[in-house]
Amino acid sequence: MLEVRNLSRSFGALRVTNDVSLRLERGARHALIGPNGAGKTTLINLLTGALAPSSGQILLDGAPVTGLGMHERAKLGIVRTFQINTLFPDFTPLLAVTLAVCVSTGRAHRAWTSLARETAAIDAAWAILAQVRLEDCAEVPTRTLAYGKQRLLEVALALAARPRVLLLDEPAAGIPQGESGELFATLGRLPADLAILLIEHDMKLVFQFASQISVLVQGSLLKSGTPQHIAQDEDVRRVYLGGAHAAAA
Repeated sequence: MLEVRNLSRSFGALRVTNDVSLRLERGARHALIGPNGAGKTTLINLLTGALAPSSGQILLDGAPVTGLGMHERAKLGIVRTFQINTLFPDFTPLLAVTLAVCVSTGRAHRAWTSLARETAAIDAAWAILAQVRLEDCAEVPTRTLAYGKQRLLEVALALAARPRVLLLDEPAAGIPQGESGELFATLGRLPADLAILLIEHDMKLVFQFASQISVLVQGSLLKSGTPQHIAQDEDVRRVYLGGAHAAAA
């Protein structure tokens, strides 16, 4: 579904992404891990078009998207969430997701004056909120939601864009440990044909969720493989995991 070929990005003499090649199959559950400063978020920014690569290619379902802008890639199905929430605090989840559905279906120009008439968008928003278990708090202001619920709302907004590839940048960041399991259980219930690439530092969550893991170190891809392969790899254990693989097992 998504292929990266020899992707590099430099800022002057500093190369932050170094000849990275990566493949996400349809329905992939793929984790990107590595030390702080390894270039993980930079890679997400390159995939979404927030940054332009210095060299290399990005393909979606075999078609090149390297030269497209962020909004063009989003329309084609490359959708992301962010490390820090980007929500409207006074909107309800239902309003926010309904507007996102209107944008994705090309009806946003009508939504502000006649949102109540957009019954199909409202129905779609309810279905998405149910998918992420937010229907019980759909009509309260977003600012009143627990932080874990707000992270789920970000996922709901991403789903409203009808993604083919979903890129999650540290989705569990800032969530109390007792709530992060709910988030990842919800991610595990997403459609089986949706390809997911996530950045996450909680190795227990990574090893429970991902079927493939790639390790990025100093902008370069160190290893890719199954969780078992990554946990047992001496280079990965030396550079990043240390004893974390044992705690995650």
